[in-house]
Amino acid sequence: MSFANFTELFQQATGNPNPFPYQARFAEAENLPELVHAPTGAGKTATAVLGWLWRRFFANKPTPRRLVYCLPMRVLVEQTRDEARKWLKNLGFEEKVKVHVLMGGEDAEEWDLDPEKPTVLIGTQDMLLSRALNRGYGMGRFRWPMHYGLLNNDALWVLDEIQLMGTGLATSTQLQAFREALGVYGTVKTIWMSATLLPRWLASVDYRNRIEPELRLTTLQLDQNTDYRADGLRERWEAKKPIQRAALLRAAEQEEKAEPVASTEVVFTADESAKVAEFVKAKHCPGSLTLVIVNTVDRCRALFEAIRTLYSPKPRGRGKNATPSAPVPAPDLKLIHSRFRPKEREEWRSWLTAKELPALGRIIVSTQVVEAGVDLSARTLITELAPWPSLVQRFGRCNRRGEFPGENGTDPAQLFWIDVPTPATGAKKSLAPPYTDEELDQSRTRLATTRDVGLKSLTEFFDRLNGDERNALFPFDPPHVIRRKDFIDLFDTTPDLAGNDIDVSRFIRDGDEIDVQAFWRAATPPRGELRAAQASRIMPAREELCTVKIGDFRQFLEDHTAHRWDSLASEWIGADASAVYPGQVYWIATAEGGYDTQLGWNPSADWSADLWIRDPATESASETTEEPGYDTEFLSVYGWQSITEHTRDVLEALTTILKELNLNEVPREALALAIRWHDWGKAHSVFQDAIRDEPDGVGKRPKQHTGKRDIAKAAPEEVWQRYKRKHFRHELASALGVLTLLKSEHPPDGWKALDAHLTNLALYLIAAHHGKVRLSIRSMPDERTPDTPGALFARGVWEGDKLPAVDLGGGVSAPAVAALDLSPMLLGQVDSQPSWAERVLRLRDDKAKPEDTAPRFGPLKLAYLESLIRVADMRASKAADEKAKKPKGAQS
Repeated sequence: MSFANFTELFQQATGNPNPFPYQARFAEAENLPELVHAPTGAGKTATAVLGWLWRRFFANKPTPRRLVYCLPMRVLVEQTRDEARKWLKNLGFEEKVKVHVLMGGEDAEEWDLDPEKPTVLIGTQDMLLSRALNRGYGMGRFRWPMHYGLLNNDALWVLDEIQLMGTGLATSTQLQAFREALGVYGTVKTIWMSATLLPRWLASVDYRNRIEPELRLTTLQLDQNTDYRADGLRERWEAKKPIQRAALLRAAEQEEKAEPVASTEVVFTADESAKVAEFVKAKHCPGSLTLVIVNTVDRCRALFEAIRTLYSPKPRGRGKNATPSAPVPAPDLKLIHSRFRPKEREEWRSWLTAKELPALGRIIVSTQVVEAGVDLSARTLITELAPWPSLVQRFGRCNRRGEFPGENGTDPAQLFWIDVPTPATGAKKSLAPPYTDEELDQSRTRLATTRDVGLKSLTEFFDRLNGDERNALFPFDPPHVIRRKDFIDLFDTTPDLAGNDIDVSRFIRDGDEIDVQAFWRAATPPRGELRAAQASRIMPAREELCTVKIGDFRQFLEDHTAHRWDSLASEWIGADASAVYPGQVYWIATAEGGYDTQLGWNPSADWSADLWIRDPATESASETTEEPGYDTEFLSVYGWQSITEHTRDVLEALTTILKELNLNEVPREALALAIRWHDWGKAHSVFQDAIRDEPDGVGKRPKQHTGKRDIAKAAPEEVWQRYKRKHFRHELASALGVLTLLKSEHPPDGWKALDAHLTNLALYLIAAHHGKVRLSIRSMPDERTPDTPGALFARGVWEGDKLPAVDLGGGVSAPAVAALDLSPMLLGQVDSQPSWAERVLRLRDDKAKPEDTAPRFGPLKLAYLESLIRVADMRASKAADEKAKKPKGAQS
């Protein structure tokens, strides 16, 4: 399918007559803007997705391969995914461009295995920023470098509703500065979008020179004379949204026989759930949508239950004489917040996107999760006091398209705000969190004199503000800003000896908003060390995971038990409240409770028999190539192959990837050499001894592999037994074997032509091709020690180990090494040779020439090349396994 212009593509994708003028300007511009300032409901998602698609496939403009769409809220990421998939299907692009959600849990379609393909990635700032920082939340630690490499190279980042991102916004600007300074493959650009956007928000320490003293970024804004006169936007621009403070009308008490007294207004605050519920019921208009937005999950749940109680039948009589009363006619009541599982959230879409409402209408009680990415238009909006940028987003969820004009007898829109106590109101205890007292006080002052919050009114209001007033109403002072040294240090994924990592949560969300994830199973996890395939089968699927505030989960653990996966020990261990960190995933047995279908995460809830849980024995999670632990060879549990055969397949896979990528600056020779030698270490006796010759009950070795000691792949899993040396890593043996040869008088062919940088690169890629041996080489606390006192050892490889000769294919043979040298694991030089850490640090930090501004490789390019090697290895392994499983007559 081809299109003459962007308008034709837009029409085909959306079914709408024409794009808005600003959408066409975005798609057709010579260079993409960095800032997009557009109101809620103006189609920013379609602007980004369809604009990227047009430029990538039809406009012949240099455009990154991956579109990374980052949202501040997790609750309705799926809605953005569904819209993008619908557009691509309408265009006939559903196979050419895949859409993936990054949410934690297993992903049936592993986007990172297709680095050469155009891809749309959608996720929250938690999932995307943590991966861009090499500490990916909700995913296996050994796959962190792949996402780190792919998200920081050849990618267009679009951050939507940035006014809600807090600290994450500063991290996004720093990341863009680091990419420009450290170097990437392809192009990486960031676009920041919002209805309320001040350029100074982007002035983080390393990005400030693009903002001050003068703005050097391109801004795309809507024009009143063109954009707001277009059909569809004109109605939104002119829509009236009258607002007032919420108050109940109450008849005053009076003495008997006295004259009637007029009703009085009784104002109330957010902590008075019963009064708020009464007000919501009074203001709801039958047949319409009422949206109530509350600032915290606890108040949201309490209000929902209070409203549900008001509409519940009251028993007649008391005690034993009580009888049920008739059902009370009630609107459809719904609750939305971020502490639901995706399984339940999937059901929301049917009523969130429904064009028809029930006869009595619907009341939705929600937290601020509806502020971004939710296409709702309520007739009645009731909101707690919030920071002004948040209020602007909330106002955009009422009379969104001007469908409630209130003229000529039509239904009018109505908006109300509920005060939240702060010290400025005389409150002893502030209820401002997660916001600050100052933010709420500023909003309260402005709302006191505001009568309409329609788009036109808000724009005119903003234009009247001077610089100081804007800064006060739109503050931004992130408490933590990641610095260049911090970012570079995150390249190293080696945990400390206790298995802990650098905590990046302070760079992703503000302190009280950080989370863990929990899932429920019928029983506690199996005890002890698990085999790789068994561990993979019981890992959580995405639809099981519930996001939980980290403080709430620590409190839950005071009276309940849970378990988390220890990747170093390859087992599930009991959770310790003092060792709960952001992004961790926890297994909870259903007997512990903690979840309710209607209320979501609820620590006091017992488990209901009708709640869905996944049974790993009958409900398959997605297939994964992630190795669950340090001491597993999951990728080796595939169809039988020799080292020669597997090496050939991996080289073919790499050739396919590089041809499609067409990146001239990629050092192809070093990559090919790394693959040629990457599995030599599988010839090590520890690896070969782990493969049984004739395991009982699971069949014999294929004839061509009988008695051989050059096996790279073997299946089924029962063929394998545990390594005689715990934590053995064949890739470390491969790299040390090559290093030993390079120090000899006759280094192997192919290596002589490489300079020092490329030699170190090839060595690094050999060692890092499973994500487990990267910057440092060190032994594990529970490793078996060598028989020779004082001998060096690490990851099951011992000083003096032999490495047999092996045919590596392509006319290359690895000679036998009589004794592996582990001195590179030591700090400092040995025999004038740099240590392993020094070699990798040179790759990460050194420039090719003194006058260069960026390192020759740097952490981002290095991780990208590492990803390409790993992808080629994984794809070759999966392809060989699929071929082996086919009937012989079906194989080509």
